[in-house]
Amino acid sequence: QVQLVESGGGLVQPGGTLRLSCAASGSIFSISAMSWYRQAPGKQRELVAYIPTGGSDHYADSVKGRFTISRDNAKNTVHLQMNSLKPEDTAVYYCHADVNTWSHGRGDYWGQGTQVTVSS
Repeated sequence: QVQLVESGGGLVQPGGTLRLSCAASGSIFSISAMSWYRQAPGKQRELVAYIPTGGSDHYADSVKGRFTISRDNAKNTVHLQMNSLKPEDTAVYYCHADVNTWSHGRGDYWGQGTQVTVSS
């Protein structure tokens, strides 16, 4: 019913930048909130950044001042601008959306994940 497709991951040197994008499509009436999570090898998935509709964005302490989340409500997209990347930012990054659908009510949807590797 709803698909989230991420793009923008890759390999970058420490101190570099990447911009992740996620586009939601399908039976979407509205999206309450969009978020980015990440999961490093051997670790639990963690919230990186969160942006509700019309509210303040929120960041994990580890990325504050370096990452910026933004969304385009008209296009059902969310972006994550990542600056001053560190090796500890290496992980698979997942897009998440809290979606109100036309056919199935409210649900949580995830993207397939995009790999971000920070290494020299």
